[in-house]
Amino acid sequence: MKKIKIGGQAVIEGVMMRSERAFTVAVRKTDGSIKVKEDIVSSLSEKYPILKRPLLRGVVVLFESLVLGISALTYSANEAAEEEVEGELSPWVMGMTIVFALALGIFLFLIVPHIATVYVDQFLSWNMGVETLRFHLVDGIIKVAIFIIYLFSISILPDIKRVFMYHGAEHKSIFTYEAGEELTVDNARKYPTMHPRCGTSFILIVLLISIILFAAIFPIMPKLLEIPKLARNLIYISIKIPLLIPIAGISYELLKLAGDKRKNPILKFISLPGIWLQKITTKEPSDDQIEVALAALTQAVEIENGKTVFKPDKK
Repeated sequence: MKKIKIGGQAVIEGVMMRSERAFTVAVRKTDGSIKVKEDIVSSLSEKYPILKRPLLRGVVVLFESLVLGISALTYSANEAAEEEVEGELSPWVMGMTIVFALALGIFLFLIVPHIATVYVDQFLSWNMGVETLRFHLVDGIIKVAIFIIYLFSISILPDIKRVFMYHGAEHKSIFTYEAGEELTVDNARKYPTMHPRCGTSFILIVLLISIILFAAIFPIMPKLLEIPKLARNLIYISIKIPLLIPIAGISYELLKLAGDKRKNPILKFISLPGIWLQKITTKEPSDDQIEVALAALTQAVEIENGKTVFKPDKK
């Protein structure tokens, strides 16, 4: 049986799994049964091989994960609420949702930190321009602080706590598969809830890489001292936005290396902050939640290999 690369995402009362060709979502319904949606998907990189190259493939994976993640969340919310909804999200609705999600991310983690750093500079009279390393260190600290505060805030909500439990179940099931063990709840239960290739780690790596890249690029840019301060900072922000593309590409490559069991100590060190952060975004799941994650994983493996490997524990 061919070993496949697989990743996932926690959704409402369930788990989504994505492999090279498979897209599955398993949801625990109110009657206790598990409903699984499965589909065949193909990446843009299959149609355009150039997108498989390092740095480019990370951007493709990020975009496709966003599209499939929104689709999985919508499906799981409908199933968990026992709502009958015909059809999928229209391309227009999906497009607007993606645009809103990207705009919110840019606002919270790029615009707000930049403006906040400008005001910190004014308040403390540090005289640090955007061309200085200190500016981007302060900007980066504010980004990470916003991210951590956001995670802590939503983790208090009961519904989000359950999503984080399913997040832990997703990681346990993937660990079990990667270890080559039989996919049972008993086998999955012993594994940790934190995984080195988690999306939480990816976001944190993006924030850290942005500090390094901005600190390297802005000092060598032409100075804009003659332009009014407000306009100057708007220009700087507009330059930062397209730089998110190479930042995402670099971050994806680092995340892939961090997930390699043969990784060197430096990569292991780089992955540690993301692992620590998963103490917020993952919780210890119940056996029923692990079973849902294994069901989603099973269907993905079945699509790839044509063989059922999931064996639910007897009640």
